[in-house]
Amino acid sequence: LEPETLPYLERSVDLVATLVSAKGLIPDQAKELARQLVREVVDELRRKLEAEVRSAVYGALRRDQHSPLQVARNLDWRRTIRRNLKGWDAERRRLVPERFHFYASQRRQNEWDVALVVDQSGSMAESVVYSSVMAAIFASLDVLRTRLLLFDTEVVDATPLLEDPVELLFSTQLGGGTDIARAVAYAQQHLIERPEKTLFILVTDLCEGGDREALLGRLRQLVDSRVRVLCLLALTDSGRPSYDHDLAREVAALGVPCFGCTPRLLIQVLDRVLRGQDLGPLCQSAAPPPEDGEGG
Repeated sequence: LEPETLPYLERSVDLVATLVSAKGLIPDQAKELARQLVREVVDELRRKLEAEVRSAVYGALRRDQHSPLQVARNLDWRRTIRRNLKGWDAERRRLVPERFHFYASQRRQNEWDVALVVDQSGSMAESVVYSSVMAAIFASLDVLRTRLLLFDTEVVDATPLLEDPVELLFSTQLGGGTDIARAVAYAQQHLIERPEKTLFILVTDLCEGGDREALLGRLRQLVDSRVRVLCLLALTDSGRPSYDHDLAREVAALGVPCFGCTPRLLIQVLDRVLRGQDLGPLCQSAAPPPEDGEGG
């Protein structure tokens, strides 16, 4: 309510979550400044993470570099040059390769579908910020078809806003109830087209206000259809969740990795999924610790 103090606030994800949560209370004369502060934080987050995401995704989907199919469009220029430097003709200033290296095929568009289903209840504010930034980065990659759902007791398809994560954040409605089962049902019906090529990421603390049995049934169906399902109990810089332990145990029993996650750990997870590798050790190392001797 004192716009003159905004420029002096420390830029952080917590500040973004606060401004987005309180956007309805921000005076008109401070709204543009608040949006500018949010954009500064979001742009910095994206700058730090985007190169790692691109490297992991394109590296995981790169085809065998020793392909016998010698097609010009599949020529691996970097590897060919590096492996033939000894063929440099200094007098003519030319590289004379002894062997050319090729990718097995060109990178194809939309090789994988990524569906992020994000709980926008008040307790998940920081996770919403990180989820929005990560979803925007995923959506910028042509090999991934990324869709984003935000939910409380209603479900909103935020995919059209992924080009501008700041606009996306200011469209969220942080707070209210939680109906995870309804969100998963909507995603199952509208987002899952290629189960074996879909990574389904549910970001929620599992404090279900809807039908718990229906939620477990939907998740079981996704697992049985060979969708790669993850439940991120938090997606924050610390990756430390506060969550419903009983429901988390039931979800994990379905074969759904259930853990608190940082953005950089999510990049590693994505890399393993695209390579068809086991997530077990990676997710177990990030799983919340047990409480009072019980399983986490």
